[in-house]
Amino acid sequence: MRLRSVIAVFLAVAVVAFLVFGLLSKGNSRLALGATAPSPELPKLDEPGKGSLREYRGKWVLVNFWASWCVPCRDEAPTLTKFQGEHAGRNFTVVGIDTQDISDDGAKFAKEYGIDYPLLHDGNGEVGHEFGTTGVPENYLLEPSGKLAWAEYGPVDAKILEEHVAPLLPPKGKEA
Repeated sequence: MRLRSVIAVFLAVAVVAFLVFGLLSKGNSRLALGATAPSPELPKLDEPGKGSLREYRGKWVLVNFWASWCVPCRDEAPTLTKFQGEHAGRNFTVVGIDTQDISDDGAKFAKEYGIDYPLLHDGNGEVGHEFGTTGVPENYLLEPSGKLAWAEYGPVDAKILEEHVAPLLPPKGKEA
């Protein structure tokens, strides 16, 4: 019995060590400020066809990684929709990326929360991995050139958006 206990503790410690190593090494793979964001084609969540972040070059883009099962994403969705409405005339859009989620669940979530900005579906989380996400929600502000200008590795609220994102956007009606 004693040997079994020692083996169980050893295995538990090994699993925790691998998880910590994985998280620490993943932390080093986040998209760096000034780096060009990946923009592979993804299925559109709310309509047929595919889309890409590349389509929004020339605009400021707040990329929001979310999932229908994410509780903080439910709190954040109305804030992002409101921010989109208030700042859309500033050469800006939010693009939501539903990640690690079933597309039907994501579409229901978008309808329930009245999301009216473009939505893409990253079912297996590959694009999120390219950004270096470690969970949802996460938000990345891209310059019109597609380079990362700002990131928030967790949920955003109106105060964060007004203090960190709004000042970077061009005046209403002006191009970047």
